[in-house]
Amino acid sequence: MKGTRFFVRLFCALVVWAAVGCTPDATQTDFSLREQVEAAEALVERVTGGRGEDFVVKITAQQLDGLDYFSLYSEGGKVVLEGVDGVCVASALNHYLQEWCGCHISWCGSSVELPDTLPLPQERITKTSPYKYRYCFNYCTFNYTMSWWDKERWQWEIDFMALNGVNMPLAVTGQNSVWKRVYNKLGFTDKELESFFSGPAYFNWFWMGNLDGWGGPLPESFFRKHEKLQKYILRSERELGMTPVLPAFTGHVPPTFEAKFPDVKVRKTSWVNFPEVAVMDPEEEMFDRIGEMFIREQAALYGTNHLYSADTFNENDPPSTDSAYLAGMSRKVFESMRAADSEAVWVMQGWLFHHSDDFWGENEIKALLGAVPNDGMIILDLWSERFPVWQRTEAYYGKPWIWCMLHNFGQNITLSGNSARVAQGPASALASPKSGQMCGIGLTPEGIEHNPMMFAMMFENVWRSEPIDIDAFVADYLEERYGARNPKAEKAWGIVAESVYNNDVTNGGPESIITGRPNFKMNPGGTTNVKLHYDQMELAEAWDLLIECADEFEASEGYRYDLVDITRQLMANHATVLQQKCAKAYESGNIESFDSAAKDFISYLWDFEELLSSREELLLGGWLEDAKAMGTNRKESALYEQNARNLLTTWGNKDCRIKDYACRQWSGMVNGFYIPRWERFFESVHQAMSEGQAFDQHAFNEQSKDWEWAWTFGRESYSTTTQADEIEVVRKMYAKYRSQLEALPFVVAPDAKKIIES
Repeated sequence: MKGTRFFVRLFCALVVWAAVGCTPDATQTDFSLREQVEAAEALVERVTGGRGEDFVVKITAQQLDGLDYFSLYSEGGKVVLEGVDGVCVASALNHYLQEWCGCHISWCGSSVELPDTLPLPQERITKTSPYKYRYCFNYCTFNYTMSWWDKERWQWEIDFMALNGVNMPLAVTGQNSVWKRVYNKLGFTDKELESFFSGPAYFNWFWMGNLDGWGGPLPESFFRKHEKLQKYILRSERELGMTPVLPAFTGHVPPTFEAKFPDVKVRKTSWVNFPEVAVMDPEEEMFDRIGEMFIREQAALYGTNHLYSADTFNENDPPSTDSAYLAGMSRKVFESMRAADSEAVWVMQGWLFHHSDDFWGENEIKALLGAVPNDGMIILDLWSERFPVWQRTEAYYGKPWIWCMLHNFGQNITLSGNSARVAQGPASALASPKSGQMCGIGLTPEGIEHNPMMFAMMFENVWRSEPIDIDAFVADYLEERYGARNPKAEKAWGIVAESVYNNDVTNGGPESIITGRPNFKMNPGGTTNVKLHYDQMELAEAWDLLIECADEFEASEGYRYDLVDITRQLMANHATVLQQKCAKAYESGNIESFDSAAKDFISYLWDFEELLSSREELLLGGWLEDAKAMGTNRKESALYEQNARNLLTTWGNKDCRIKDYACRQWSGMVNGFYIPRWERFFESVHQAMSEGQAFDQHAFNEQSKDWEWAWTFGRESYSTTTQADEIEVVRKMYAKYRSQLEALPFVVAPDAKKIIES
């Protein structure tokens, strides 16, 4: 067994609902010292695979010079893990496992094999964090990655966050139960709310007021299941010392609201090409009433740590630039929080100030932020490593803010990152006299479970205030991940860090021509932008070096994943070369040449499928089976599977403008969706050529829409287990394709310093 699923099972074998009993109080936020110690001890037991008796947990509940800290030392022949809270204790454990035991815990290839006799630290090691808050998650993460997570998978992630020092996780699971209680009390029947709640794969955009009802109606069993899950998540996070961020009301009301309350003013907003949603005008008295009701119902159900997430204009411009309107909107949102919770702090994603920067000028931002006291708001600078809004807003005009790494969009499977900014940015901002009230760092990716080195580098910032030396970091990281130092491996990843992980040009990483709707364009653009920010041959050189390490590191899961991942990226890029051979053959009018080129392309896709099928992290089957498992009957399982398929393909209906946005280079997606789609394309082109007609791309697109939409309702199964040894598969691909690789003609110069427009 390989990958994350294996370690979910390993880490969670001993999970219980809580140390205090089988019916814990989900609203509890304060825990006795004994309860905190027991929670931390349970984490140690899970993470070490049952070796908890070899460790001593000490929680002091006292900071060191005003900072969170952890200490690591030995006492009585045992390893002592000391810290302010469970998160700090877990961080001490992670440091010990890495530095003393050569262990590595990752979404993508872990190794936790402790020696029979644990080595004991000879001196006390202490580290402090300069950051009060260490935030985690983007709203999108809850769908692109977490849509089908169960209790065990969540426990693994909570442990992982704690090991890496996270103490401020976004926690929006089970929010629909709060909405339902509020609107039921306002007189809405469950039937009237059916068109309001989205399906499970679309909660994020429903919560942010982008859409209503898509992928629903949501079964009653899901409300109950996720309410129970949220209670488990919150207790597990809180007893370790985390302060979860819960949602707040921003004005989004059911589509039936106007019929029930015709005298209450609402406005309509639209997102992408989904139907309009209703948002209550903040000047309405009922806005305050619902906002207060929401906070109170949520607190009664889940408790509160007084941190509330609310995004008033997520990818929707306000209807007015009037400063009074903007100030009134934010004032109303905040006052509705404080009416129910006098200690409420608004945690706002700063995404709108970048996404709609043509609207949000200095006056507009000041109006929105200025209506809330500084001690009542924290801003997440959502994409600091690419577009640091704090630098153009005088550090958000005095508001506390958090430096965040966004990194990924749609959980696309692609190598990318901005290592220089991640290694230097947090420490530089911390030391800058212009950074105002910077109070933390955070991870805000749309999807996780990929690019493990970039996330490890970001986590490295938690317990330090100095910039990261990338070369030293790479060497230490690989020693932990692979189990030994190796000059070739270090050189390979040094190349990756300086090229692939040096992306200050494009938004996220490149997609592949494989995953976009078929056509002959070299770069289709939009949601299939394949332009690179690096030289393909540099990555090929890293491949050469890494494959030479196979005999030494064949036992390392981290190495095996990395080898497949680099191979995957090279093959994903090289697919454009083969696609362009098809395009040129079509242009020549030679049908035999075209058929030959098309055959080669399809054969290549089958090789790509074989590669992906060698790693459990890259299997569509797990995503679909987890979705189906959420259902309590066949009808529910079918709905959830359709949600799961829909999100990765058409995204919305068959005409949705963001089709393929959440594309996945996964086994199952290739053989079940991408290959058949490309085969249909080549068949259509062949038919046109044989009839002496020009190929009609528009007509094919319309036909493809119908086929893609039909696929989302399919019920065929895909493998949940790997099909071959990944090292042998990589060697096969290397022998077959290494000599064919060439520098691609669409590399964007690193000094371009601008977004690649579609």
